[in-house]
Amino acid sequence: MSIATKRGDRGETSLVGNVRVSKGAARVEAYGTVDELISAMGFARSICEDAEVRERTKAIQRELFAVGSALARAEQPAEMRDVTDEMTDALTADVHRIEAIDGILGDWSLPGEHAAAAAYDVARTICRRAERLVVRLAESEPVPPEAVVYLNRLSDLLWLFGRLIEVRAGVDSSLRGPEQRGGRWSRAW
Repeated sequence: MSIATKRGDRGETSLVGNVRVSKGAARVEAYGTVDELISAMGFARSICEDAEVRERTKAIQRELFAVGSALARAEQPAEMRDVTDEMTDALTADVHRIEAIDGILGDWSLPGEHAAAAAYDVARTICRRAERLVVRLAESEPVPPEAVVYLNRLSDLLWLFGRLIEVRAGVDSSLRGPEQRGGRWSRAW
């Protein structure tokens, strides 16, 4: 059996339950962006040298498949089992644990000082886009509200993963780096 079924050649795809919709449908855009997020997190994980962040990222990627599956249903069940409060609670616990580390919340960060941290920043922006798309979808179609909460918390955690990686590597990515003196940007360059 080939993955090239040709069923999508006319711009349609199947949701869970075999409901055919346009590949441009808001629901497809939402779960497709979650799929993009899974891949971006996979890239970030592949270049991350921090074993703790790598392992937690892999677990979250698996959870995101559940989020995508929940979004890929045209009919939402009365009781959502794919995206749970426990999943979000675990993200929240991670957020609080990392926030408590000295040096994490000192300033805004300028992505790009560390490759893995920058990859997590890219994943964060994709997560925020996924969240916006799910919110927009929820304005017209049924969506599990837990998915919005989960994505919101995850974007916070992805930002913190970047900062944690930098702190552990001794990298300063603060917006006011060494090139800024006395509140003014240096013109040395």
